[in-house]
Amino acid sequence: MMSQEIPYKIYLSEEEMPKQWYNVRADMKNKPAPLLNPATHEPMTLAELEHVFCTELAKQELDDTTPYFDIPDEILGFYRMYRPSPLVRAYCLEKKLDTPAKIYYKFEGNNTSGSHKLNSAIAQAYYAKQQGLKGVTTETGAGQWGTALSMACSYFDLDCKVYMVKCSYEQKPFRREVMRTYGASVTPSPSMDTEVGRKILAEHPGTTGSLGCAISEAVEVATNTEGYRYVLGSVLSQVLLHQTVIGLETKAALDKYDITPDIIIGCAGGGSNLGGLVSPFIGEMLRGEKKYQVIAVEPASCPSLTRGKYAYDFCDTGKVCPLAKMYTLGSGFIPSPNHAGGLRYHGMSSVLSQLYADGLMEARSVEQTSVFKAAEQFARVEGILPAPESSHAIKVAIDEAMKCKETGEEKTIVFGLTGTGYFDMYAYESFHDGTMKDYIPTDEDLEPGFASLPKM
Repeated sequence: MMSQEIPYKIYLSEEEMPKQWYNVRADMKNKPAPLLNPATHEPMTLAELEHVFCTELAKQELDDTTPYFDIPDEILGFYRMYRPSPLVRAYCLEKKLDTPAKIYYKFEGNNTSGSHKLNSAIAQAYYAKQQGLKGVTTETGAGQWGTALSMACSYFDLDCKVYMVKCSYEQKPFRREVMRTYGASVTPSPSMDTEVGRKILAEHPGTTGSLGCAISEAVEVATNTEGYRYVLGSVLSQVLLHQTVIGLETKAALDKYDITPDIIIGCAGGGSNLGGLVSPFIGEMLRGEKKYQVIAVEPASCPSLTRGKYAYDFCDTGKVCPLAKMYTLGSGFIPSPNHAGGLRYHGMSSVLSQLYADGLMEARSVEQTSVFKAAEQFARVEGILPAPESSHAIKVAIDEAMKCKETGEEKTIVFGLTGTGYFDMYAYESFHDGTMKDYIPTDEDLEPGFASLPKM
């Protein structure tokens, strides 16, 4: 029998939406290591970051002490178009799994971009407009960030130049067309349009690209074009800050029914969705108020947390960005063209890397075919076709629910369903046709990436 006390979907009212973003760095005893200037190895200053990012975003990036930032009214107004997003009790999945576990997921796919990315895109576009800029440049993997940013830029009448990882550009033509519908220009990366793109193509002829390559191109264009700045959809602390609207809403929805989660799970690529979901809960852990099991789930083909090194590294393949201390496979690591394009990044957010190093969360890597099996299992009972990225979290949520079935424990599991997979049908086709392969890099495969780490 379904519990009558907890609805299938818990919705907050618009008035109950968070009015501030939460900065987990303020509660961290061990602050994330600062971004370093690649030339001097000195911490990046506001003046240096302003060449690349909008001024207000650069300030947010450097602020390790302010616990809460007010969300500007214009951003809140835009948020109301698609927020608050529902926290869903997965009753049908629980029944199908025959588990005593209680499973909840925060669904972020109720907008045209199809994912959580719009939460930060609209904030970054807002600050660019406030600064009087003409436009912004960015990279995108699976295309969800590029879609979200193009939508945000069209709202504020800003130009938007997107460099899309080449294998995603080819695998996901419809997401590319959504970006163009919103007025963005979309270029497959690496391209011949930039100096760094030409260099990467000369070194790796025929490469399918990576997020690191696309970042390098977008930064080069932004820093060489008057009135433009670069914006990023993940990894940076400013992005994790904006995405905390997810975790704050999740916490408010759980509190409405006096629900305390035992396990919180998110997929991990650069860290935006995972950081956004778990930050308010980790904040409670840091303040000694609660204890949770937090699990980051990454692809076995790009295992930065589980097999990477905790070191200073370039955020991009072209080595034009600041150095960040993070769990990394090396900026020279070019991952296989697996289908979770949004998780195909060589490193991990400095904030999440520090929290992982301090033992506040654990990490697991999962193989692609098992991820799609879980995605299909979920889609058949919960009525949502999940994105490949989100399906990494689904896989581990199901694993944990099945452990509860064995032990009889009634654990409460919460995971982030970051977006929909309706533009990922080539990936689903590959899974159904049996042509999908599990690629797990050997230690030898990882060596060139580690060899590319800067000598500090």
